[in-house]
Order: sequence, then structure tokens, then C-alpha cells
Amino acid sequence: MPLPYRWLTSMMVRYNGMSLLVDCGEGTQIALKEKGWSPKPIDVICFTHYHADHISGLPGMLLTMGNAERTEPLTLIGPRGLNRVVGALRCIAPELPFEVICQEIEGPEETFFINGMKIEAFKVNHNVLCYGYSVSIERIGKFQVEKAQALGIEKKYWSLLQKGSTIETENGTYTPDMVLGTPRKGLKVTYVTDTRPTEGIVSHAENSDLFICEGMYGEPEKKAKAKEYKHMTFYEAATLAKKAQVKELWLTHFSPSLIRAEEFMPAVRKIFPAAYAGKDGKTAELVYEETQEVGV
Repeated sequence: MPLPYRWLTSMMVRYNGMSLLVDCGEGTQIALKEKGWSPKPIDVICFTHYHADHISGLPGMLLTMGNAERTEPLTLIGPRGLNRVVGALRCIAPELPFEVICQEIEGPEETFFINGMKIEAFKVNHNVLCYGYSVSIERIGKFQVEKAQALGIEKKYWSLLQKGSTIETENGTYTPDMVLGTPRKGLKVTYVTDTRPTEGIVSHAENSDLFICEGMYGEPEKKAKAKEYKHMTFYEAATLAKKAQVKELWLTHFSPSLIRAEEFMPAVRKIFPAAYAGKDGKTAELVYEETQEVGV
């Protein structure tokens, strides 16, 4: 439940003028307002599952977008049943000035490519059908001027090759791999909530720059309760982060009874040192790693 000092769990990713929201429970748009962000530029909303604390804020969010004179289509991604659930919720938001596109996830995992973002959905282990998400920005290799010049490729084609286009000229066909170096490390954020630990989480979160994971309980003695309700303890989340070799872990989705999450963090950091307790408005700016490319 939303509390006076803590909103429900959701995540916003912003990249290159695009915004992606994961989950939209009650009060999510107020949390956005507190952050100083607007819902109008949201291009995609991904849903982990259809429990109320993860989707009940959607009708109000849609109405706010409509009142802001949005006309661009909005893409919704979620587990099987998305069309039915959204259709039912829209009985109180029936007329919108923009198209709502529902894409239901097929099978245990599926990948979507939207506006430069790679969105990987993967099934987790909750008491209803539930998915985690990895959002990645992939980077091509650097443009190799020497290679382009050696091949005699005119400068007017360089930017097209850098953007991934194949060029056909009277002198031959040129492909991006002919002038680009090895792919560089991009950025990756993995978001998981409402689940027991799974090996699938480890494999999909592997090497993430940021891993946001549920920690329903900080009290070690509540592990049995976590198992019963298909949730995780702080320590189980930290173990996943360690296995996946992520750079940083943020814990989220705390039980309403958990008041002072920070009290448990010293024990959590014994498992995974770069672990932090989530809080409303917590934000990070991720930047590319620049590597030395030798002999490319």
C-alpha cells in the first residue's frame, strides 16, 4: 500500500528524449510530480504483473496524458491478459486523444526494440504470471576512418554506415562491419520485483550497470514468509546481485511493516558491498565506459 512517507514501487528510464515507465500503481503520477517529471513524454509502460499495487494507477495516468494534449501513441507491454486488464481499467478513461497499443509477452521471455532501447522481458516466480525487465542501450563500435579511406568510401556515406545502413555504389557494396570497430559496452538496467530468486534473474541481470530488485523483508527471520508469498529478503536479493556480477544493487518493494530499511544494510553489504536501500525519487545517471581499443 502507498504510505505517507513512501509511494508504491515503479521505475522511470529516460534516454535520448524517450521515457519508459515500469509499473504504475496508485500514486505513481504524484511521485513523478514530486520528482519534477511529466508523464506526457512517456513512450512505453511495462507491467511486471497485474496486482493492484503495480497497475491501479494506469487510468489516472492515461487521463493526465490526455489532458496534457498528448497525441503520440503509447505502447503498453505486459504479461498475457494485458488487453483484457487495460480494457477493464479504461472503462473510467474511455476517450483518449492518443492510441494505446498493447503488446502481450509471448512465452517465458521476449525482446522488444523501441526507439533505441532493447527491452528484454523474462518470466520470474510469483504467485501470478510475472516478468522482470532488462533495459539496454547497445553501442556499435567506433567508426574507423582509416578503414573507410583505405576502401575508398566517399565521406558522404560515412554517417549512413555508422548508423547501420548498407551502401551500394557503382564501385561495390559497403556494409557497416567493414568500417566499424568491435562493439563497445553499452548500458543495462535490470528491474525485478514480486518474485522468489531464480537462475533466470541471474542470467538476465548479468553485468547490469544497475540492478533494482525487490527486498520485501529485511528481517532474516521472515525468510519463511517470503517463501510463502513468493517474495524475497534483502539477503536473497544481494546474493542474486553477487551471482550476476552487477555494478550496483538497489533494494525496493518493501513490506509496509518495514520502516527503517537502512538498519539492515550493513548485513546486506557483507554479501554485496554496492547495495543500497531504495527510496522515493532515488536517481542515477548512467554513463558509457570509454575503453581503449587497441589494434582495431
